[in-house]
Amino acid sequence: MRLGVVDVGSNTVHLLVVDAHRGAQPLPATSHKIELRLSEQVTDDGRISETGERALSRFIGECLTVAEDQGVEEVMAFVTSAIREAPNGEDVLAKVRAERGVDLRVLSGEDEARLTFLAARRWFGWSSGTLLVVDIGGGSLELAAGMDEEPDVAVSLPLGAGRLTRDLLPGDPPDPDVIREARRAIRVRLAGDIRPLTKAGAPDRAVGTSKTLRSLARISGAAPSSDGPYAARHLERSALAHLVGTVSGRNAAQRAELPGVSPSRARQVLAGALVAEAAMDLLDLERLDICPWALREGIILNRLDSMR
Repeated sequence: MRLGVVDVGSNTVHLLVVDAHRGAQPLPATSHKIELRLSEQVTDDGRISETGERALSRFIGECLTVAEDQGVEEVMAFVTSAIREAPNGEDVLAKVRAERGVDLRVLSGEDEARLTFLAARRWFGWSSGTLLVVDIGGGSLELAAGMDEEPDVAVSLPLGAGRLTRDLLPGDPPDPDVIREARRAIRVRLAGDIRPLTKAGAPDRAVGTSKTLRSLARISGAAPSSDGPYAARHLERSALAHLVGTVSGRNAAQRAELPGVSPSRARQVLAGALVAEAAMDLLDLERLDICPWALREGIILNRLDSMR
């Protein structure tokens, strides 16, 4: 069957259309996305602005048209931290429902971690043993660990690259003292919440997902996206200190010249690098194997598992 997933994230709204059958690998057919950056379209009290509401509703309509044109049988639409945490999030969802006739499912941070873990497990397989998955999104950081398809531990923290750039890293580029304080704040928050993961023991394989980690790996020399999803890609802990130094002194335009960094994500790459370095240090991970599957694929796999 042909399935569509609409992912309303903090940075992008992304429709992924796949040909999917239970027991088979979902094959991408087409995608449609926009850099909506909902995490930045907020008022002083954290509410999604009217401009953000209108843009979201309009693009959801575009996604539904594309899905219909592509012969999609079922569309699954979900939202993550940007709307989940907004005081007017329910009002935004009701507006989209009224205008577009679609219910956007609100995923909890734990659900994000759990479904991303499922995608990583299916991609790397049982031979990987106990997995630990790190996913840096725009609004939150998800961490999950376990030896099955359902993680034993799933944690979500407000340490997304977009959020931290907005809240902790003003300036282009930020002042070195600002960067130092952001680094400290990230590590304090992370250290206070990772005990469940450290108690789970050392993983056999550590995995990184998300655009942020793919970009960091590419800057560090990983294969470009043109090499396809099966090219092995890694992010080494030893490379991150140098990488943080590389991006810290550059403005957004200069960062966008680095391999794997798009102009729309250039400001966020420093925050992403600080979070990745903190996570790898505090969890004692020498390397992250980059997984091309993440939350959207986890949603699809979960849906296929429920089919009879």
